[in-house]
Amino acid sequence: MPTVTRAYLDQRLAVANRCSKEAAMAGAKAAAVATVAAAVPTLASVRMLPWARAHLNPTGQALIISTVAGMAYFIVADKTILSMARKHSFQNAPDHLKNTSFH
Repeated sequence: MPTVTRAYLDQRLAVANRCSKEAAMAGAKAAAVATVAAAVPTLASVRMLPWARAHLNPTGQALIISTVAGMAYFIVADKTILSMARKHSFQNAPDHLKNTSFH
């Protein structure tokens, strides 16, 4: 059974680095969109609704907006990493690594 070479490990590390960078960029884009999507109704409701004006101080508004942005970042980054891992899964592994039978 052949051993795993240094070149193979370097290639896998490069793929992992590319996947993590791609996931971070996708998460950042989603966070930017979510920030705008959450900020507009939050700030508009504070100006127009008496209840929101009375109960949502600037800290509460910032908490609502940043929570939505953070959730969007982590959800999209996680989904991106999982989809890329699925793409580079066991089926794309070299033949000598697919043989998991006990000898």
